Amino acid sequence: MTTTSSDLPYFPASAPAVFSGPPEPILALVTPVLDAIADLVDRPGADDLRRPTPCTRWDVERLRDHVLGWLQFFAAALEDPERTRPRLDPDAYRLATDERTAGEVVRAAALTIEQAVRDGVQQRRVVVSQSVMDGSALLAMMLGEYLTHGWDLARALGLAWTPSSEACSAALAFSEATVRPEYRGGAAGMFGAEVAVPADAGALDRMLAFAGRSPRWAVSGRE
Repeated sequence: MTTTSSDLPYFPASAPAVFSGPPEPILALVTPVLDAIADLVDRPGADDLRRPTPCTRWDVERLRDHVLGWLQFFAAALEDPERTRPRLDPDAYRLATDERTAGEVVRAAALTIEQAVRDGVQQRRVVVSQSVMDGSALLAMMLGEYLTHGWDLARALGLAWTPSSEACSAALAFSEATVRPEYRGGAAGMFGAEVAVPADAGALDRMLAFAGRSPRWAVSGRE
C-alpha cells in the first residue's frame, strides 16, 4: 500500500514571512550558509575525526555524516515534495562509502535546494518523514539546523563561524515559534535546555543558546 501526503499528519510550524515569499530573499539567507558548510566539511583531517563536538553524542566524523546525510534528505524532500521517489536514510549515510568529497555532497544538495526554491516549493507542502510540513517551515528549520551544526563543526575544529545576523535572527524566530518544552531534554529530546546569555548577546549567540548550546563551548569541555 502506497502512503500519500494525504495519509500523513500535518506538522504545524510557522515560519517568518520571508520563507514563503519570492526566491531571492530566501536564497540570500540559505545559500551563504550552505556555501560556508561546503567549505567547512572538507576541513577535517584524519587526526580531527575523533575530536569532541558540542553535540555530546557525536565526534567530528559522526557529526559530519549527520550534516551530509540530512542535507541530502532535505534536498530530496524539497525537490520531490510528494515523495514520489525513494529517499536515502539520512542516519545511515557515511561519507567513507561515498566517492565524492564532503564539499561536493554539500554543493550538489545546495543546487537542488536552490532549484526547488526557484520552482516555488516554499508555497507547497512537503512530505518529510512521517508528517507533512509547509515548504516554508522546512526551509526555516533547515536553515537553523545548518547554522547550528556549522557552528558545532567549526567550534570543534577551532575555526571561525560567522553567518549573517539576518540568517540567525530568522532561524531563531522560527525556533521560538516552534520548539515546545517536550522537545527538550531526555534521550529523545531534539534540544538541550535553553542556555542563558547576556541581554546584549548577538544573533548567533541567542540562536545557539535557544538551541541548547553554550556559545562559550570549547574543545577542552570547559567553558
